[in-house]
Amino acid sequence: MIGQVKKGYARPLDLKHGRVDMSHGGGGRAMVQLISELFARHLGNEYLAQGNDGTWLPASSGRLVVSTDSHVVSPLFFPGGDIGGLSVHGTVNDVAVMGATPLYLTAGFILEEGFLLADLARIVESMAQAANEAGVKLVAGDTKVVEQGKGDGVFITTTGIGFLPDGLHLSGDLARPGDIVLVSGTLGNHGMAIMSQRENLSFDAPILSDSASLNGLTAAMLASRAAIRVMRDPTRGGLAATLNEIAYQSGVGIHLIEAAIPLQPEVAAACELLGLDPLNIANEGKLIALCAAEDAEKLLAAMRAHPLGRQAAMIGKVVEDANAFVQMKTQFGGRRMVDWLSGEQLPRIC
Repeated sequence: MIGQVKKGYARPLDLKHGRVDMSHGGGGRAMVQLISELFARHLGNEYLAQGNDGTWLPASSGRLVVSTDSHVVSPLFFPGGDIGGLSVHGTVNDVAVMGATPLYLTAGFILEEGFLLADLARIVESMAQAANEAGVKLVAGDTKVVEQGKGDGVFITTTGIGFLPDGLHLSGDLARPGDIVLVSGTLGNHGMAIMSQRENLSFDAPILSDSASLNGLTAAMLASRAAIRVMRDPTRGGLAATLNEIAYQSGVGIHLIEAAIPLQPEVAAACELLGLDPLNIANEGKLIALCAAEDAEKLLAAMRAHPLGRQAAMIGKVVEDANAFVQMKTQFGGRRMVDWLSGEQLPRIC
């Protein structure tokens, strides 16, 4: 992104009635104006103001952590959030669960010709608010426009950059038999908020997306000095996919307790109505942690002391299992497999 357009360079953007057109991605005055009057207005900082094809960033101690994610959620606006905030939260969280401190973001926007500038402004404002709350800065970006009918309003790709202190190492291959599985709160809120809107379902208490940046929570968890093996945010594929990934990486089994898994009643009801398994539903503001058994209570207390972890719970344990199966003790006393999601259960949820 580049600096401000000179006053009088062009008529101001009509952010109330205007729409994206092909000239906004053509590299000329219209594109410069869009970047200046919309993107730079809300996301501008000393790094974007450099105005070059790349950005100089200050050096920091520790190891560099980088993660990138593309966001194609439909609808773009949903109960509790939108694609703008989601694009920040998702990438910040991917960096944070590595144990790193997220500092910078880059963003690439694919805009469809005809998209309302008012909606684009809402999305950019949401991104700016989410970045400010997470304490990160957007330091580079790119905008492209595709012909009408060849996109779906807006797609956003974000890359997060953070720094991991020397000596700290969290990884999916570090789980050991005896470790305890913890989750930071109720599951499935994000995916079911989107599905309930698509299916026009209404509940006495509406289901809201849990989309949020978790770097404050991860910092509090690390400050507890509990022996955390791995942290993950259970996005696509939900709890089931995330725990199967960890079990496969570490060559262990995981046993869950269904009664211990926190679920909002409305989410459970929506899943039952639609025939969906809440363990497969995506989350955007929750995390999973595996911790040494002797530190589990300490870690749970640290999580519950943070606003985003008040409903944290211990939901299972790691066991020896050469097959790397994830299984769950049901509320009826039986046991069932918790397998990988087969196919695409919920399209376009992140």
